[in-house]
Amino acid sequence: MTNLNELTPDIKISVNQIFGIETEMKVDGFSKKNKYVPEIDSSYKFDRDTTLAILSGFSHNKRVLIQGYHGTGKSTHVEQVAARLNWPCIRVNLDSHISRIDLIGKDAIVIKDNKQITEFKEGILPWSIQNPIALVFDEYDAGRPDVMFVIQRVLEKEGNFTLLDQNKVLKQNPYFRLFATTNTIGLGDTTGLYQGTQQINQGQMDRWNIVTTLNYLKFEKELEIVLAKVKSFNNKEGKDVISNMIKVADLSRKGFVNGDISTVMSPRTVMHWAENTEIFKDIGYAFRVTFLNKCDDLEKNIIAEYYQRCFGEDLPESSINIKI
Repeated sequence: MTNLNELTPDIKISVNQIFGIETEMKVDGFSKKNKYVPEIDSSYKFDRDTTLAILSGFSHNKRVLIQGYHGTGKSTHVEQVAARLNWPCIRVNLDSHISRIDLIGKDAIVIKDNKQITEFKEGILPWSIQNPIALVFDEYDAGRPDVMFVIQRVLEKEGNFTLLDQNKVLKQNPYFRLFATTNTIGLGDTTGLYQGTQQINQGQMDRWNIVTTLNYLKFEKELEIVLAKVKSFNNKEGKDVISNMIKVADLSRKGFVNGDISTVMSPRTVMHWAENTEIFKDIGYAFRVTFLNKCDDLEKNIIAEYYQRCFGEDLPESSINIKI
């Protein structure tokens, strides 16, 4: 059986045929799947610009940063492209609990030849760069400063990685790829929506070859995606319900931009709302347990009004039902 680090792309894949994008572009891929390749979601809908940016990362070894609001499917987008290329892909959530040691590795006590010895165990980063792996750093702008400087070493595609503790210099596998997703664009949280995000120094931002944005979709596209995920609504009555759900989501997004509310409905939330409606058979109750109960008490009547405007019925949180 071939070792992972010996695998090389062995087929050319037509972007037009596989992703439905009008282009003559072809990208490298693997003919065989292994355990690190994500599962294909056949109902997934690709955003053209984001897909081309990600494909450029795979085909030309570019470092690709994807920015956008939460719930727009940034990390999933990379995974689904990788799935169709049969490219091994690892996703790491870069929250504040991930330390430099988690990435690089540490000494661990192991048993060898019935003896207890101390041995260095590589972290996810040294292992990844030595293999044909697409490494995705999720919530990149939430990473700790010491972690960011570790990552900076591999942002150059020719950059070697030095393990100081081991006096080793690791060369990057020619098919190692690096992606990251962020909610902000390196300037920190200016909205209050993404507390815990850090400013990213411009020297590091400059090392990302391609920066693309994946934000909320057009109405028709979002409708298509939700219906593909929640197939029981794929009829005339169901489409009307999902359309109204997306209208509520759009109102929440406009309200957020205008500063009226501090919580916003993502496409992921709309999908969860539809799925919960399947479970409870009650659109209003599903809305409350999916989204409304996550909102600030002072804003619930505003959001309940969005619901009333789209569905023509009041929720208990509506101002008309609040007793003074």
